[in-house]
Amino acid sequence: ISFFFFFSQVLLLACAEDLECVPGFQQKVFYIEQPFEFTEDQPVLNLEFDDCKGNNKLNFEVSNPDFKVERDGSLVALKNISEAGRALFVHARSEHAEDMAEILIVGANEKHGALKEIFKIEGNLGIPRQKRAILATPILIPENQRPPFPRSVGKVISREGTEGAKFRLSGKGVDQDPKGIFRINEISGDVSVTRALDREAIANYELEVEVTDISGKTIDGPVRLDISVIDQNDNRPMFKEGPYVGHVMEGSPTGTTVMRMTAFDADDSSTDNALLRYNILKQTPTKPSPNMFYIDPEKGDIVTVVSPVLLDRETMETPKYELVIEAKDMGGLDVGLTGTATATILIDDKNDHPPEFTKKEFQATVKEGVTGVIVNLTVGDRDDPATGAWRAVYTIINGNPGQSFEIHTNPQTNEGMLSVVKPLDYEISAFHTLLIKVENEDPLIPDIAYGPSSTATVQITVEDVNEGPVFHPNPMTVTKQENIPIGSVVLTVNATDPDTLQHQTIRYSVYKDPAGWLEINPTNGTIGTTAVLDRESPYVQNNIYTALFLAIDSGNPPATGTGTLHITLEDVNDNVPSLYPTLAKVCDDAKDLRVVVLGASDKDLHPNTDPFKFELSKQSGPEKLWRITKLNNTHAQVVLLQNLKKANYNIPISVTDSGKPPLTNNTELKLQVCSCKKSKMDCSATDALHISMTLILLSLFSLFCKSFP
Repeated sequence: ISFFFFFSQVLLLACAEDLECVPGFQQKVFYIEQPFEFTEDQPVLNLEFDDCKGNNKLNFEVSNPDFKVERDGSLVALKNISEAGRALFVHARSEHAEDMAEILIVGANEKHGALKEIFKIEGNLGIPRQKRAILATPILIPENQRPPFPRSVGKVISREGTEGAKFRLSGKGVDQDPKGIFRINEISGDVSVTRALDREAIANYELEVEVTDISGKTIDGPVRLDISVIDQNDNRPMFKEGPYVGHVMEGSPTGTTVMRMTAFDADDSSTDNALLRYNILKQTPTKPSPNMFYIDPEKGDIVTVVSPVLLDRETMETPKYELVIEAKDMGGLDVGLTGTATATILIDDKNDHPPEFTKKEFQATVKEGVTGVIVNLTVGDRDDPATGAWRAVYTIINGNPGQSFEIHTNPQTNEGMLSVVKPLDYEISAFHTLLIKVENEDPLIPDIAYGPSSTATVQITVEDVNEGPVFHPNPMTVTKQENIPIGSVVLTVNATDPDTLQHQTIRYSVYKDPAGWLEINPTNGTIGTTAVLDRESPYVQNNIYTALFLAIDSGNPPATGTGTLHITLEDVNDNVPSLYPTLAKVCDDAKDLRVVVLGASDKDLHPNTDPFKFELSKQSGPEKLWRITKLNNTHAQVVLLQNLKKANYNIPISVTDSGKPPLTNNTELKLQVCSCKKSKMDCSATDALHISMTLILLSLFSLFCKSFP
């Protein structure tokens, strides 16, 4: 037994004078020097446990399974051991008590440091350099003790024998939250715990103990009393960061790191209770090898252990492996607690397989004149369908000079959809041969190349169909003057049948003639007029009249072609000009006698329109009441020569266009002379039409006179 153990025994004896029996280990902390080797069956030290009731059914448990405690308390090694760790814990239990002792193993060069630790000022042992009457040695309490409670865990000693003196305990765990965990017998100094402790909640308690007189006045202290909760292995390792998913490229070299698994143990990290070791419990699936991966027991790194050849995604049952990972504390010993998690490892694809056509030659048949998909080219690729290493890209490398064909990839099936985009003509070529290659979106890995199976030939047969006749030219254009006589020839159309080998005849008919002006000879295609062509018709747009005609061959069934005819109509002066406005108003007391500005328009085209000539028809009566003055080629102004009485007047006006021969429109402007008062115009016709009525009366009087000579 080392010097440290000897010193601790002496210290205990010095401090334990006149103590009553305290159940448990009589010494709770031991220091032993690390020997070169612990020898099998040789005692290391003696532990003294006393439950104060005979130690009935006493049993010892050691944290390191390589040691045991004999019935007499001797700690012995079960085999020769060169390394036992930094600490051992011995748990003793009898019918009436249980306790924990800690054995600290220090190296030779740690002697003086350990001694200094024992005697440090205000240290854990609570032994100060200055003289004090209170001796409060540190108390070690195992966590998770079982009832009954309260149970004694230590004792405070006072060398002063003052009559009526009492012990008083204070601090966190006594009179501070969490309150009531510890208490002290104020007479004997026995310290007891009232319930089980949890080291993971609170590992250390720093209390103060003092001695008071009868009145409660402190006569000694306070002295610090340290209570440490001894860790028990009561927490399983836990994996908190899941889900755990790792990726490794297929063909990766042996020893490639895939991922790291890390577990957490809430126990004391300085003890084996939280010393974790990792292990793979199960691998699914187990092929091609039941041991595809290895986990570093200390770090938790998962690495590949199979050769790159076996790490081939395309030969595996599935590219996904699931590993059940176990983390065990106590350094992986059998007594350790365990926690498990599942690691999912995905074997990522690389482009190590080029796409290959399922056959060297494909056949397709298409009718002439038809567009769309004509054949789907199938390929095989062993790479991952979810990647660019599988997705195919097709290219026509020969046989498509007219760009009549295109090929695209079906994103669902990866097939090449070959389409006709420009109608084919059987009479020009009845057969086509295309050479097509296929590649991947992603480049192949360096040691893989595209082979002959990555190209294929497509033989395309064009079927002859009865095509409709074709007009030449189409559209057809002709210029005619409007108003030409009915029955005039407009144009003779020309249509030919593309099916030159069938020698069919062609008949013509009218398809669309919006105005009903035309007819066509069914045999020779001569188009004539059946009505007058009118450039001003609503069916004429921008001087052009459009009609459609059919050419029908004698095939079975017959085929039809459509031709468009545009007739540009030249203008003829066949429309008189029109005058606007046709109504004007003026006040009977107006100072400005300029009544209205008149405009003229003509449906014809120049030169059959303006300049227009404006004139007043002959005015009746002795006085001239108005005049008209030309303003420009299209407008003139009407002016009153004097104020007129309130009445309605009709002013006769003629307007003539510039056509050859010119056309004249004789019309009337209605003029309302109104009374105007306070900016309000009253045009109600209280008088008859002034001029018109005068003319009517004069006419009637003349007729009456002629009747009676």
